[in-house]
Amino acid sequence: MKIIRDLKVEHFQNGRVEWIGLCTARRGVVEIVSEAKVEVGTGLVGDHHATSGKSERQVTMIQHEHLPVVAAMLNRDEVRPEEVRRNLVVSGINLIALKNQSFCIGDAVLEGSGPCVPCSRMTEILGPGGYNAMRGHGGITIRVVQAGTIRIGDEVVPVSEPTNDGEPIEDDDQASRQKKLFS
Repeated sequence: MKIIRDLKVEHFQNGRVEWIGLCTARRGVVEIVSEAKVEVGTGLVGDHHATSGKSERQVTMIQHEHLPVVAAMLNRDEVRPEEVRRNLVVSGINLIALKNQSFCIGDAVLEGSGPCVPCSRMTEILGPGGYNAMRGHGGITIRVVQAGTIRIGDEVVPVSEPTNDGEPIEDDDQASRQKKLFS
């Protein structure tokens, strides 16, 4: 029988990058790009949020499947990615499952750091109810672990959780896994 720790790193399929956006200035227009470089400690090169070096919110990512849900809650035909002001839109993988987990996109290694909660701008941009429509659908914040380039079409690939010696756990026997982890 699998334990919760095992289930948290088990994914049915990989995700896919559908859209990339950079906000070059505070409250500025989101620039749609086909690729972006990410740097350790800051985030996407050219994004105004990528400056502090200490933030847990170096990159933001929202699930493509949530955009129609938000649109439906606002009685709109669609919500465009640039309206929600996230850096990446991905499909095919549950983003909350990536919290506190490493994953690769392109040659970059990233780690989910927490939920990306909406700001008051969501009502300003999406209209009345925009803030509440985004609650629970805002995606996740990400730390950059290894620099690289992310492109539209890249896979989002979760990284297996390593043991203390750096090797992935592949044994299906729970007692064996626990012994490897805690010895």
